[in-house]
Amino acid sequence: MVSLSNAFDVVVVGGGPGGSSTAALLGKQGKKVLLVDKAQFPRDKTCGDAVSGKSGNVLRELGLVDIVEKSPHEEVWGITFSSPKGTIVSVDFPSQYGHPQGYICRRFIYDNLLFQNAKRFAEVWERFRVTDIIRENGFVVGVKGKHLDTGKEEEVRAKIVVGADGATSVVATKLGLNLLLPEHHCGALRAYYSGISGLTQHIEIHFLDGLIPGYFWIFPLSNGEANVGVGMVTSDIRKRNVNLKQAMMDVIEKNPVFKERFKNAKMIGDIKGWNLPFGSYRRKAHGNGFLLVGDAASLIDPFSGEGIGNAMTSGSYAAKTIEKAFEKNDFCEVVLKEYEDSLWECIGSDLKTSHRLQRLGKNRFLLNWVLGKAARNKELRETISGMIANRESKTSLISPVFYLKLLFM
Repeated sequence: MVSLSNAFDVVVVGGGPGGSSTAALLGKQGKKVLLVDKAQFPRDKTCGDAVSGKSGNVLRELGLVDIVEKSPHEEVWGITFSSPKGTIVSVDFPSQYGHPQGYICRRFIYDNLLFQNAKRFAEVWERFRVTDIIRENGFVVGVKGKHLDTGKEEEVRAKIVVGADGATSVVATKLGLNLLLPEHHCGALRAYYSGISGLTQHIEIHFLDGLIPGYFWIFPLSNGEANVGVGMVTSDIRKRNVNLKQAMMDVIEKNPVFKERFKNAKMIGDIKGWNLPFGSYRRKAHGNGFLLVGDAASLIDPFSGEGIGNAMTSGSYAAKTIEKAFEKNDFCEVVLKEYEDSLWECIGSDLKTSHRLQRLGKNRFLLNWVLGKAARNKELRETISGMIANRESKTSLISPVFYLKLLFM
C-alpha cells in the first residue's frame, strides 16, 4: 500500500550541508519544504572534515557562524606540504586576514548543526529512503520512498525536487546523470587517530611516492585528535592497481617520518572509504522540475578534495533560483538554468584552476622542485601563502610565468 502525501513546494533529498542549507534558506522564505534523509541525525559522514572559508558566506546567510565557532573544531591557519623527496614546507596564511581560513570539524557535529537548523524552517523526515522520482509530462514532480522504521511506502509531490543525496545520488541516477568518469572521480579513505606527534593548526598535505597523483593528509581536530587519510584519482587507482588501505598503512607504519610521528598514536574506530565526484567534469544539474546540489552535482574540488564549501554554495544559489521560479510560477528547465549559470560563474574558475593543479601534482619532478625552492625561500613561501588564501590569486599557481620566475628565486 503506497500512501500519497500532501504536496509540498519543494522536496529536498539529502540532509548534508548542501541539502540542509537549501531547505533552511527556502523555509526562511516561507516555502513549504520537506527535507528527507535515510539516516537518523546526528550521523557520521566519511570525509576529511575540512570546512573551507568558502562555507563562511553561507553560514552567515544561515546565521550559524557563532554556533559553529562554539562547537568542537580546530581552526586552520596554514598548510604544511611535503614533497616526494621528503622536503617539508610550512606555509602560514597571510596575517592580514586576522581569522582562520577554515575549520576542521567532524561531520558528525557540523552536519548535525546544519540539519537541526533546517528543522526550524522545514518539515523533516529522517530514516526515509528515496527509491525513485515521479515524472509527469516531462517534469519531475515528486519522489517515491520508504520509511525505514515502519516499511511504509510513500509518494511525495512537489513543484521542485532538489537532489542533495551525495555521490551515489538516487535522484541523479534516476535522471541518468550520475556518471562515474574515472578521470574525474576519486577514491579516498580516512581514519581518526589520537596521539600523533607534531600536530599544529596547519592542515598537512603530503605528496608521497606510491600515492602520486594523490596525497596523504593529516588534518588536526579538537582534543588532540586528527583525521588521517589518503585519496587518489580513480583512473590512476585502476591503472596502477593500487590498494589504498595498504598504501595508507604503509605510510603510517613504514615511512621513516610518519612511523615516528605515529609510534604512540591509536586509531579511533575503523578505516572508512568514500567516493568523490570531482567538479572537473561539469555535470548537468538542472532540468524540468529539479536541481542537483553538492556532491550530487559533482562539485568536489579536484585538488583539495573538499566538498562542503561548494555544496553549501550550491545550496544558496539553488534557493535563490527556486525563489525566482516561484515568483514566475514556472519550473521549467529554461528558468532553472539560471542556477547552473550563476553557480558556475561563482565556482567554475576555481574548479578549473584546481583541476590544473591536480594535473601538475602528477609531476614528481615539479613537486620536488617547487617545494624545494619554497623550503629555502621565505619570499616564495609568502607568495604561495597569498595565492592559496586568495581565490583570484590562486590562478597564478598554474601560470607558466610563475614557474619562470621560480628559476630566478
